[in-house]
Amino acid sequence: MSAIKPKSLKKVIQYAKPYQSRFNWVIVWAILLSIFAAARPYLLKQTVDDYLKNHNKEGLLLYVIIMGVVLLLEVLSQFFFTYWANWLGQDIIKDIRDKLFQHITSFKMKYFDNEPVGKLVTRTVSDIESIASIFSQGLFMIVSDILKMIVILGIMIYMNWELTIIVLLAMPILIYATNVFQKKMKVAFNEVRNEISNLNTFVQERLTGMKIVQLFNREKIEYEKFKEINQKHNKAWLKNILYNSIFFPIADFVSSLALGAIVWYGGSQILDGDTSTTFGDLFTYTMLINMLFNPLRQIADKFNVMQMGIVAADRVFEILETDSQIQDKGEVIANRFEGIISFQQVRFSYLKGEEVLKGINLEIPAGATVAIVGSTGAGKSTIINLLNRFYEIDSGKILIDQTNIDDYTIESLRKQIAVVLQDVFLFADTIYNNITLYNDSIQREDVIVAAQKIGVHDFIMSLPNGYDYNVKERGVMLSSGQRQLIAFLRAYVSNPSILILDEATSSIDSYSEELIQNATEKITKGRTSIIIAHRLATIMKADRIIVMDKGEIVESGTHAELLALEKGYYKNLYESQFSIQV
Repeated sequence: MSAIKPKSLKKVIQYAKPYQSRFNWVIVWAILLSIFAAARPYLLKQTVDDYLKNHNKEGLLLYVIIMGVVLLLEVLSQFFFTYWANWLGQDIIKDIRDKLFQHITSFKMKYFDNEPVGKLVTRTVSDIESIASIFSQGLFMIVSDILKMIVILGIMIYMNWELTIIVLLAMPILIYATNVFQKKMKVAFNEVRNEISNLNTFVQERLTGMKIVQLFNREKIEYEKFKEINQKHNKAWLKNILYNSIFFPIADFVSSLALGAIVWYGGSQILDGDTSTTFGDLFTYTMLINMLFNPLRQIADKFNVMQMGIVAADRVFEILETDSQIQDKGEVIANRFEGIISFQQVRFSYLKGEEVLKGINLEIPAGATVAIVGSTGAGKSTIINLLNRFYEIDSGKILIDQTNIDDYTIESLRKQIAVVLQDVFLFADTIYNNITLYNDSIQREDVIVAAQKIGVHDFIMSLPNGYDYNVKERGVMLSSGQRQLIAFLRAYVSNPSILILDEATSSIDSYSEELIQNATEKITKGRTSIIIAHRLATIMKADRIIVMDKGEIVESGTHAELLALEKGYYKNLYESQFSIQV
């Protein structure tokens, strides 16, 4: 047990508290199993010495029946022990997985900027399955085996202490081999888990970016990289297999030597007429020695399974104990915003020392449509991320309706802000569910009416099954323009107080853009709207245009006012786009 981290094991066992009764019953079944398993060989000794040797058929039949009953009880104990241990393990990992997923979904966006998705998938799926093995194949099995060994040793000492000494002389060799094996396997299991995580991360990224892989003819390059990672994974498992291949033959050899010594010593005593050893003893010891050494040999393997579960648990708890959540200390419930937005001396940096926003001051009146333009990296999208509290600002204040956004609950804040992004993400689900996102307050009739208003209804109904059409993973069954329309409708039906369009028309065709332009005029009316765009033709009617450059606001005004500025940033940008279009 020295190689098992007690703190880590204790953390895992804490999750068994809601199932304390079942936990206790598993221990009870383990105790009964050890008693019934050890009773059978002892009954065999009695049968051989008292009835078989004396040709007592009635007594022989009685003991055979008793052994049959004990065997049945052992089988039942084994069934309940195995079933309840696995049942407990599965319920525990269900609770851990629920907690882990909830915890991950509350992380700051910065966490996902730095952590590979494949790693998180590994932690949430395969690592948690390994935790279940702590209960199903590790802890309880070890307890059961130890109890069996204690009961069997007690019976052996009671039956024949001389033969038991021979068995005990062999045990230190097995214990030493088990300890060495256990340490080696711990290192091997750590390597296996690391390589599995690397493999998952690589495959996840390449499958997600398969279009890029094929567009740039990287199939062979990525295949060679995969072969290299897969080879490392293979080597890690081969090391695992090698240690098993060495240990178990050694354990079998030691067990066979001990059995041979017992047969020789006990047989010699019987031939010499020494009554301290009987034929029943020899019969029974051939069973007992296997029942004693097999658990000892298997305990090493079960320790390794348990270690693998503990290693996996440490990885999972590392994420569970990661404090990367946005602090949700607000108590104000945002039922509905007027939509007055104020940025006061806001500074922010994704990386320490590299400011993205440099003391931004921005006032947006209620119900106004404000456009933000600027070159890539100017800080436009960062403003949106901060408004939704995806990231924490370095300094300054962001107010909505004269209240600091930190004072609102995150749930109510985000519920009042709808965002349409340039890169639309759709789940592998129906169009209807992608629009409502399982919000029970949005009825199908509401979705249809909204779709008809913005001119999306006909396109949806042209698809097989209409609103129940499954768009598959990431919406691959739809064009980029169609995905954008679905995202726009999703924002529309949520009836937000504040609407944000982040490059929402940059990757769609002219027909879809016309639909969105018409819809934009309808849904921005009466609510505060922020439009981020590279294409200036889409924001000329905005009440106000904010021009950003290198994290600062350099110009502000209407389209006409900004064009009137000689050598203005916006004017140069507009003229360059217009000349390209011409």
